[in-house]
Amino acid sequence: MFLYNGKRFDANAPFTGPDGTQYPAGWFVTPEHREALGVVEVAEQTRPDDRFYWVQDNGDGTYTSSPKDLDDLKANQIKTVKNIAGSYLAQTDWKVIRSYDMGIALDQETKDARQAIRDRSNELETTINAASTVEELIDVNISTGWVQDDGVNN
Repeated sequence: MFLYNGKRFDANAPFTGPDGTQYPAGWFVTPEHREALGVVEVAEQTRPDDRFYWVQDNGDGTYTSSPKDLDDLKANQIKTVKNIAGSYLAQTDWKVIRSYDMGIALDQETKDARQAIRDRSNELETTINAASTVEELIDVNISTGWVQDDGVNN
C-alpha cells in the first residue's frame, strides 16, 4: 500500500502531483519515481474482523477498533449455530416425518446423525457462553465439526 501526505494512495489510479502535473495510472514503475514525489510504501495493518469489532479506517493503512458488546455477539453466534444445526437437520426431516406419518421405524444411522448435530450445537452453545472476552469468542470455530447426513464430518 502507498501513502501520499499520510493518506492512502492508489498507485493504479491517475495522480496529480504537488506541482499540478498530471500522471497516468501506474506511471511510476520504480521506487525512485515514488520517492521523488513523496509517495511511500508501507505494510497495511490487517483489518479487524467487522463481525466482532466496530472498525474505523484511518485512511493511512491503520484501523481503530473497539469490541462490540460481548453479550450481543454471543447471542448472534448462538443464533448462527442454531441456524446451521437447523439446516443440517432439515436434510433428514423428511425421514422423521415419514416415520411419524407412516409408522415406519427411523433408521439408527439417521437417528445418530441427527443426535450428533444436536450434540455439536449444544457443545458450541456451551463454549460460546463460556467465552469471557471477544478474543475467546473469535476462537470458537462454529463452521466445522458438524456431521452431515452422509456421516462425513465437516
